[in-house]
Amino acid sequence: MDPVIIVGAGPVGLTLSLALARHHVPSVLLDESPGTATGRPARSAVLHEDTAALVTRLTGRDLSAAGCRLTGWRSMRRKQEVRHVTFGDEDPAPLHLAQDALTTALRTAVAREPLIEVAVDSRLDALEQEKNGVSAHTRGRTATWWRGSHLVGCDGPRSTVRKLVGVRFPGRTAVERHAVAALRTELPWQDEALLHRSPPWRGESAEISARPLPGGVWRLDWLLASREELVTPESLLTRVRSTLAGWTGGETPPYELLDTGVHAVHHRLARRWRVGRVFLAGDAAHLLGALGTHGLDEGLRDTGNLAWKLALAWHHGAREALLDSYQTERRAALSARLRAADQALPLLRGTGGLRALMPGSTRGQDALLADGHLGQGALGSPGTYANSPLTPPSSPALTVVGTAPGAPVTDVRVTAEDGTFVQLRDRLGHSTLLVLLVAPGTGVWDRRHWQSAGLMPRLAAAVESLPAPAELLVAEDYPGAAAHTILLIRPDGHLATAFGGVHPRALREAAERVLGMGPAAETEGGETAAEGASAGQAGGGTEEGAQGGGSVRAEARGRGRSGSEELGGTAAAGSEVPGADARVRAGLGSLGHAGGVGPAGTGGGSGGRGGEGGGGGENRGSAGERSGGGVVGEGPPQEGGERVRMPRPAPGPPEAARSNRRGESGR
Repeated sequence: MDPVIIVGAGPVGLTLSLALARHHVPSVLLDESPGTATGRPARSAVLHEDTAALVTRLTGRDLSAAGCRLTGWRSMRRKQEVRHVTFGDEDPAPLHLAQDALTTALRTAVAREPLIEVAVDSRLDALEQEKNGVSAHTRGRTATWWRGSHLVGCDGPRSTVRKLVGVRFPGRTAVERHAVAALRTELPWQDEALLHRSPPWRGESAEISARPLPGGVWRLDWLLASREELVTPESLLTRVRSTLAGWTGGETPPYELLDTGVHAVHHRLARRWRVGRVFLAGDAAHLLGALGTHGLDEGLRDTGNLAWKLALAWHHGAREALLDSYQTERRAALSARLRAADQALPLLRGTGGLRALMPGSTRGQDALLADGHLGQGALGSPGTYANSPLTPPSSPALTVVGTAPGAPVTDVRVTAEDGTFVQLRDRLGHSTLLVLLVAPGTGVWDRRHWQSAGLMPRLAAAVESLPAPAELLVAEDYPGAAAHTILLIRPDGHLATAFGGVHPRALREAAERVLGMGPAAETEGGETAAEGASAGQAGGGTEEGAQGGGSVRAEARGRGRSGSEELGGTAAAGSEVPGADARVRAGLGSLGHAGGVGPAGTGGGSGGRGGEGGGGGENRGSAGERSGGGVVGEGPPQEGGERVRMPRPAPGPPEAARSNRRGESGR
């Protein structure tokens, strides 16, 4: 079968290719660059516990040495410390590292993986969808056609893939702008991050943040007062000196300036994340980052959600409910975070009216910002998939634990099938499903004594009969779970459901639902209530999407200026909204209608500040209307009783599993 085509070799695309290889799915990684990148210290990322663990599993490398594990986080207002958080075993520390260090670790792991083929200097300019696959044409050193089973656009905010399939990208432009500097110096808070609001020295920004990196390097961000505020090299140096002097007691300490820039934060959400066999992930699907949140974290969560679903489709044929659930789950989670940020911005940025003057408002604002920076609450916590079509329906056999269905599981210590003690997250990816039994006392007894006692034989037989390979794990305890509680865990580490004891039939039905074999909770081609509600928050406009199962051919003509960062003081990449002239040509017959994508600022959008293809702006657009009934499924349906087997990665793939080039200059 043809490999999965991944467009874009940034952190999201590299992570997705490794996640697919872990499920024994080959992929072709189309990289516009020559394969090497120059690191910039001012471009960094904060990974929280779940995403850092995902990268560690895929690369086999602990990234703590490449980054800095924060030991604490401080919040100050004027001269007073408002909050001080210390990280420990019960409150895992975020990992702050240069984005180049993350990309290097991922590229090294990709180079070792025989199931991944990287094509450098390959810029996508056309794609075709057919019933059994997708073809992509690239230009660069040579013009090449690539054939794949599916295609995933991980090509950033100016995504060519998104333009070619006619998906609009409404939202808000430059909701925040920050001056950024990376420098080497000594600060009083070693390995601790700092958020300082309303610093007492004159002429300073209303908010400054500092995060440590290895080697005594710090990244400093100054919130700019307006979109039009000009940042010159002289003004940035003045900010650096005054800030360091204010933090160290009056005199500017010695420092080495390594990198500078201006970072613009946009809030945007693609109207569709799946069009037939084409998917969007990372910045191609969403942009966020205001109030201390981090978009790369969510891009990595996209890959964890999509990889196992694509793997099942690649090995056993597409289940439309399973593939559609990627958009349903991830888009709803991102829209909730964007909505929370949009609601908090007026209060936190001084435009909240009388609410900002009420008693206790300052403490509440600091709590909101702490949520964003620490990955907690509505602003920062990982999304849950409570309304997912893969969530099993309520049943008398179900019980309640400390983790809600659809939320990430707690990383407790478990006993694996070979008797070793490991962390729960370490077992993700070793099997399709995980079944966790909560059995107090098992940690102090030899596994041989309790493996054949009590309910274990019956549970083991129930796990063996599931429609997909599952690994049975045992934990002494789990938050909020009583003894003999059984948790069914998805391949991406989210809880499917929990049972109060052994219920083989209910367990099998729940597993079938998770694998997309049960009745779908969402009608075909429909849009969930959560997705519909999010459209107005991220921007407005109408959407005309390609639909049906016919052949779709799209060609790109040119690329617009884009980018969410201006680095180097002279704006190496503009912060304007992406825009490009693209043309979508769709065959008639069974296809129906496909909407074209026009230049930036045109189309049917109803909001101001035209977005890509006429997208709305400034959060004033209407929710928009959808034309057509969605995407018609192409893959053959699976029988409900069939056992799905997901082969584990072998040392090397057969040559037939590698990518299939279809000519050097055309087909």
